[in-house]
Amino acid sequence: MIGKLQCVVLDCHYPAGLAHFYAELLGGEVDRPDPRWSLDEEWSTVHVPGGMVLAFQRVEDFRPPNWPDPAHPQQLHLDIEVEDLDEGEATVLALGGVLKLGEPSWRVYTDPAGHPFCLVRHGA
Repeated sequence: MIGKLQCVVLDCHYPAGLAHFYAELLGGEVDRPDPRWSLDEEWSTVHVPGGMVLAFQRVEDFRPPNWPDPAHPQQLHLDIEVEDLDEGEATVLALGGVLKLGEPSWRVYTDPAGHPFCLVRHGA
């Protein structure tokens, strides 16, 4: 091991908006002061329960992924474990997420910036 994961960074048009989207899904604190980085309109964060940090970086010419089109690859995705897929989906949709694919134990969505993520049923 040469280090530890500091955060996962997602490119987007509007960092603060995407930070609030994920804070609503995962809990946590948006833009908590942290000596590792500065916070402004170019960079926003969510410190989620358990210590993980998601960061959102403004990219002027951001081109969202178009899952599952390989011409616009997903770049990365998050798997979010939930107890109830239907309840989780209702929350995702209310926050502006979009359902892309539904399966019995997992579902693929895109966040408001177009990044794909999955809700995975607990124990699946």
